[in-house]
Amino acid sequence: MIELTGLTKRYGSTVAVNDLTFTVRPGIVTGFLGPNGAGKSTTMRLILGLDAPDAGQALVNGKLYRDHAAPLAEVGALLEARSLHPGRSAYNHLLALAETHGVGRARVRELIEMVGLSSVARKRAGTFSLGMGQRLGIASALLCDPKTVMFDEPINGLDVEGIQWVRGLLKHLASEGRTVFVSSHLMSEMAQTAEHLIVIGRGQLLADSPVDEFVRRAGKQAVRVRSPQGTRLAELVRGPEVTVDTLGDGLLEVNGADAVTVGELAARNGIVLHELTPQQASLEEAFIELTRDDVEFHGAPAVAEPEVEEAVA
Repeated sequence: MIELTGLTKRYGSTVAVNDLTFTVRPGIVTGFLGPNGAGKSTTMRLILGLDAPDAGQALVNGKLYRDHAAPLAEVGALLEARSLHPGRSAYNHLLALAETHGVGRARVRELIEMVGLSSVARKRAGTFSLGMGQRLGIASALLCDPKTVMFDEPINGLDVEGIQWVRGLLKHLASEGRTVFVSSHLMSEMAQTAEHLIVIGRGQLLADSPVDEFVRRAGKQAVRVRSPQGTRLAELVRGPEVTVDTLGDGLLEVNGADAVTVGELAARNGIVLHELTPQQASLEEAFIELTRDDVEFHGAPAVAEPEVEEAVA
């Protein structure tokens, strides 16, 4: 379990982490989200004691990370895949870590195989691609069979097979009762992997909730309806908090009312329905809506290039 209480970190006049309080519980995958510059990496560094907080504290399994007798058996972390000696082979990188922590060579061989690096185990890690480096970083994090795992952007550089493998690994680790805390910018991946979300913006907590609840609360409530009597239905359902967009061919999108309300209204008024489909916002849409005011850098909107008229001879 990871417990943050009033965690605060400043760099000069910049407040990177501002009074963060939340708990990451075992047995589920918890996603850690936020725009660039939100303070996610700083928070993870504070949890591991790599930076010192200005206020508050971060406990891992009831203690400060540095106070554990065997820290790597408590937390396995991947914050930077390239944090390794480029001249060592993948095998020797893991072996060096193993020998300083009383871990046998059999565990090293087991992890090399598990992360899919058997064919390159004797190659220098400095020649690895980003994806291969991520796999080696994950193996290093799991070396001492930790109770808690913390990964910062673990799928960077991985191909489709690698992404699926990481997704399955995270879920498996959580199913064993471990605490799994993972950050990612890929909302589609978090939607498939995480069960709970911690969302921060400008160093402050914005959300701490199950994924479904987060999407439901931050996303829009809409229903897509198709009816040969669409004009009549639109007149009946419109109200102070309900808007209707006409999409053509009897298709309507009703915003501000659920499917039950629309369906019962149609039934009471003898309106035939050919389609009644609840529309749920994606995790990406819900995230953008929640963090809209906390994004540090905004790109300019795309502008369509003007059409060039062809000269007529």
